[in-house]
Amino acid sequence: MADLKKTPKHLLVVDDEKGMRDLLADYLSGLGYKVTCAVSGQEALQIYKQGNFDIILSDLLMEPMGGLELLKNIRDINPDALFIMITGYPSIKSSIEAMKKGANDYIIKPFELNEIKLKIERVILEQHLHGKLRETQGIVWALIISIPVWLALGIILARMFIK
Repeated sequence: MADLKKTPKHLLVVDDEKGMRDLLADYLSGLGYKVTCAVSGQEALQIYKQGNFDIILSDLLMEPMGGLELLKNIRDINPDALFIMITGYPSIKSSIEAMKKGANDYIIKPFELNEIKLKIERVILEQHLHGKLRETQGIVWALIISIPVWLALGIILARMFIK
């Protein structure tokens, strides 16, 4: 995965608890990520609109805009944004709703910092592999389209020289 981290990733950390924001910002900065923090979903949305972020890590329950509403708004701006939801109040309903709305992953507090690192690396890898898959599909379609063209051209040229 080393080649995927050549360019530093810019993360947006959103949590209304200062201690959690500071903990995540310090840890992720120490891993080499560029980190920007927001104290609310509203602030995060404004920051997101002005910046270029690779991953958003957001608390689920915040006022006045929670993580699910932030996720929806960010997905409206960028459907491919990578979004990891964090919550201290887990429920099956909230995790299903977060994933349905497009969260790439879901982390339950309390968590180990290494878990955050692994989740971030996993979503980066998934995005990379998805991009490679789209690239490969494009090549396959180009071949599917071009082979009949080359065959037809070969037949036409062969007929010209056979006469």
